[in-house]
Amino acid sequence: MKLYHLLLCITFSVLFGACSASTIPEGAKAVVNFDKSKYLGTWYEVARLDFYFEKNLINTTANYSLNEDGSIKVVNRGYEPFKKIWKESVGKAKFVGKENVGMLKVSFFGPFYGGYNVVALDSNYQYALVAGEKLSYLWILSRKKTIPEHIKKEYLGIAEKIGYKTSDLIWLDKL
Repeated sequence: MKLYHLLLCITFSVLFGACSASTIPEGAKAVVNFDKSKYLGTWYEVARLDFYFEKNLINTTANYSLNEDGSIKVVNRGYEPFKKIWKESVGKAKFVGKENVGMLKVSFFGPFYGGYNVVALDSNYQYALVAGEKLSYLWILSRKKTIPEHIKKEYLGIAEKIGYKTSDLIWLDKL
């Protein structure tokens, strides 16, 4: 029976260790001199690569606030026009390394974390380009519902250099 428990412990250690790992796409670099206090608050999703959890959602926002333990509370919200309902997911984010590097991991489902990498950010914390851990996740965020054309071009260029297929982005002002 002891061997069974040992194997079970090893299995869970490997599983949960893998679940909490976070990566960044090859060629991408998270921003340095990141200031978490300036990043907190509400961000509007301007564009995204569509995926299951945000499928058909419009008016999507992400709100970031501090939890008592120092992690970041994440509240993602969006409107599902076909069902005429608001959907909301609450999770938490933690820094992968130093808090002055915009490389985090986010969880909405227990021990399962995904990469959240701020790869471009203006100095006033008004616009952000966020890469997932794979090339299937990308967001352009803004403090307003729109983004200036020059920022859009700059962020698309950065995303393309990393390897993202930016023609697949869904622009939320077009929905």
